[in-house]
Amino acid sequence: MKHYDAIIIGAGQAGVPLAKKMAEAGKKTAIIEKRLVGGTCINDGCTPTKAMIASAKAAYQARKASELGIIISDVNVDLKKVKKRADSIVKMFKGSAEDGIEETKGLKLYMGEASFASEKEIVVKGKDGTTETLTADLIFINIGAKTIIPEIDGIEEIDYLTSTSILDLEEIPEHLVIVGGNYIGLEFGQMFSRFGSQVTILEQSPVILSKEDDDISKAVTEFLAAEKIDINTDVKINHIGWKGDRIETTITSGKKDKKITATHLLIAVGRAPQTQHLHLENCGVETDEHGHILVNDKLETNVKGIYALGDVKGGPAFTHIAYNDYTIVYRNLIENTNLSTADRPVPYCMFTDPQLARIGLSEREAKAQKLDYQVAVLPMKNVARGIETNETSGLMKAIVDAKTDKILGATILASEGGEIMSVLQMAMQGGITSEQIRYGIFAHPTYTESLNNLFMKIHQ
Repeated sequence: MKHYDAIIIGAGQAGVPLAKKMAEAGKKTAIIEKRLVGGTCINDGCTPTKAMIASAKAAYQARKASELGIIISDVNVDLKKVKKRADSIVKMFKGSAEDGIEETKGLKLYMGEASFASEKEIVVKGKDGTTETLTADLIFINIGAKTIIPEIDGIEEIDYLTSTSILDLEEIPEHLVIVGGNYIGLEFGQMFSRFGSQVTILEQSPVILSKEDDDISKAVTEFLAAEKIDINTDVKINHIGWKGDRIETTITSGKKDKKITATHLLIAVGRAPQTQHLHLENCGVETDEHGHILVNDKLETNVKGIYALGDVKGGPAFTHIAYNDYTIVYRNLIENTNLSTADRPVPYCMFTDPQLARIGLSEREAKAQKLDYQVAVLPMKNVARGIETNETSGLMKAIVDAKTDKILGATILASEGGEIMSVLQMAMQGGITSEQIRYGIFAHPTYTESLNNLFMKIHQ
């Protein structure tokens, strides 16, 4: 049995920097990883998908270049080369994370699956079957989430894809069916459509992106449909099975029954915490009905000295939130600050083209809270920079407090929407009013400059 001052379970985007910082602060530290250092984000999440999305966008822009007077006679996609480029970026980022662990004095990496034997005692089972027992005063859980596989008749009989396994494809699917019309499914759907696949999306809700405002969902539906992506909503999947060497999906959409035959099927209905193998019953850490670890606003569980960070604790499942979790925990424990997760901003971005970026309240949420608010909307077809660059899909939308003129939230559906949203996030954090932005000076011609015109809707 080996004793450490701190043990981190999971080498993801919170786990690695936390482990390094704890060791650098003089604490004997161990980090345990069962699969790949870097976690989902680096290995089969943000890094490879955004690299591949860039390739898909290049193909799309080449095909529509004639609109800008550039004639490209033929556009071909070499998925093996696309994958090779993405894999090389993953290897670089993963190698950097591994080197950082190896070069940190006082930090030991264990490769294996961790489970609790008692409150502060962890057993690590290696891939070769050997086990080691570790103890620590401080334990941090950063094990992330995995793809939810819904209970659909016949699904276990077919070779379905997940957001992880689809990245291994080296040939473009002829026809890809995607179960799930939210952020992951839509990114993959547009990407493979631009690579050359026929894409069909199946969503059980009445609309895709059901958590967004109706006008945002409608705008996303329109630009995806314009790229000939077949979007089916209000869908019940009755059966999935083989029809020869193809996958046949039998659905009811609204009141209509139909069968869809495709070469590939991707499951993208959501993700669940990977807590089932931790044996949390042995340490007394409480979870909710979905398996998420319950924490307070300092990210500590009901057991003193045991913390949970990132997707495993529920709430916003974003890499940047996991990283912020690390900064809160580290600074509180080592620098004696009093930080919490209460009222922190939660920005996010879906990397379709155009991007969908959100910060703060949506109009639906403001209405539900019965706030006194104003709405500013600016279609991208009225944005000078968008017109000049031939990027006119989408819109900008902001929710403003009618009394204080402070920005309550914004949704930006635009080329580089994430960057534009970040400007408004900083305005919100700094208490800058919409009137100040309306009359602010921004470089011309930029997308940010169009915020003048967005808030002109409120301040004539």
